[in-house]
Amino acid sequence: MKRYIFAVATIIICATAATKAQVAYLTTEEFKNKVFDYTKQKEWNYKGSVPCIIDFYTTWCGPCKRLAPIMEELSQDNKGKVYFYKVDTEKEPELATYFGIRSIPTILFCPVGAEPRVGQGLMPKETLQNAINQILLKK
Repeated sequence: MKRYIFAVATIIICATAATKAQVAYLTTEEFKNKVFDYTKQKEWNYKGSVPCIIDFYTTWCGPCKRLAPIMEELSQDNKGKVYFYKVDTEKEPELATYFGIRSIPTILFCPVGAEPRVGQGLMPKETLQNAINQILLKK
């Protein structure tokens, strides 16, 4: 009986982990492959077929730390509709320089087929969801 309960619990945990949306961390190379290769193109051309949000942050930033769980919740709420990425500006200074990141957190909203929009600072979940609806999902 104990083995049966353990097996069922393991299956439930694995199934939950497999269906949970997550925020993915991007390196500069991954950014160029998934989002935009600014070394080869002058005009913005988002590569994705699904809109995305990119959170530019650092590990020591207080507002960035408070934003992280909000982004995780939003990634779950918008699973399959919006990709969520994070870029550590200290590990990826080339990206921070290219986008002129001067304050953190900075959030880049990347709709499909349109110019990206920028938000700065810690924002409440409701404000971010409204931006997702208006900028990315066109609701």
